[in-house]
Amino acid sequence: MFDIVLSFITSFLLTYLAIPSIIQISAKKALFSEPDHRTSHFHQVPALGGVAIFTGVLFSIIMWTPFKYFGDLQYILCAFIILFMIGVKDDIDPVSPGLKFIAQLIAAFILVFKAQIRITTLYSIFGVGDLPYWLSIVLSVAIIVFIINSFNLIDGINGLAGMISIISSFVFGFWFYLVGRMELTVIAISLIGALLPFLKFNFSPAKLFMGDTGSLLIGLTASILAIQFVEYNKMLIDSEYYVSSAPAIAIAILIIPVYDTIRVFFLRLIKGHSPFRADKKHIHHLFLEVGFSHMQTTFVLSAINILFIIFAFKFNHLGSLILFLITFGMALIIFGFLRFLPKKLHLDQTNAKN
Repeated sequence: MFDIVLSFITSFLLTYLAIPSIIQISAKKALFSEPDHRTSHFHQVPALGGVAIFTGVLFSIIMWTPFKYFGDLQYILCAFIILFMIGVKDDIDPVSPGLKFIAQLIAAFILVFKAQIRITTLYSIFGVGDLPYWLSIVLSVAIIVFIINSFNLIDGINGLAGMISIISSFVFGFWFYLVGRMELTVIAISLIGALLPFLKFNFSPAKLFMGDTGSLLIGLTASILAIQFVEYNKMLIDSEYYVSSAPAIAIAILIIPVYDTIRVFFLRLIKGHSPFRADKKHIHHLFLEVGFSHMQTTFVLSAINILFIIFAFKFNHLGSLILFLITFGMALIIFGFLRFLPKKLHLDQTNAKN
């Protein structure tokens, strides 16, 4: 417990102390995120907040993870560093989507093959139990890349990606603490400790964005925690902390980024567009269209995410498939309702305040 508290304090302080220097250097070197037709902000804002988040998380993990847990953790740190490098490069001098995808694949392969972070069972969803080795690898890599990109995609308004990451990290981290997985608890708590001071500067009016450096890191961390939650849970069948619908609960914990990514990919495909084509059709854009501010949207979506988590744990006994269908059906209804709300006429005046 002592190491967990210290990991939080360490990442919090390092990130908090690093951010003012990053803002100052960004202003001096003109390293800004420029507003354009794809963005929801209207002013130049430094986009290197992910550097501070990465620094706090990495130092805290190395400092406070007991050495006996550090076996596979070294490979997790390698994956972190790969995405950090491509993220910083993209935030300073944009790189092609293909290069970012290759970096994500490399990070995913390191996690799957070296750290053995992979899905090995589907908990009898559609009658499928243990997976063949090759399918386990393919599915695990796909899940990791998908979750990384889902957090990258929701990082479109102030505070949203950070808040959702804090919520998911807290839930996963608390569960790992209860079952004695201290190394995963430290990862989750270190990320929370780094994101809290970042949000102070990211809430409207935003003085700093996390950029791809931050969104790729929190997406990778979420994928690790989600897969390990599903995998370690299956070994606790006689424990009071065992959950019979672990895959569905993992999805519920990440419902906002997961649902939003599936939704926008589907909408783009039915229109004949590339699923990776950027647009302003995300859930948070719909909230902005009906008149919500950035912060109102962030807090509403965070509250909805929490309600989904509570619901999933409450109805864990239903089984993964049924719980997943109910969860996804609820998301369709809740967010589909936005289309029936009147659009705000002077959207630019509302968003100019953000």
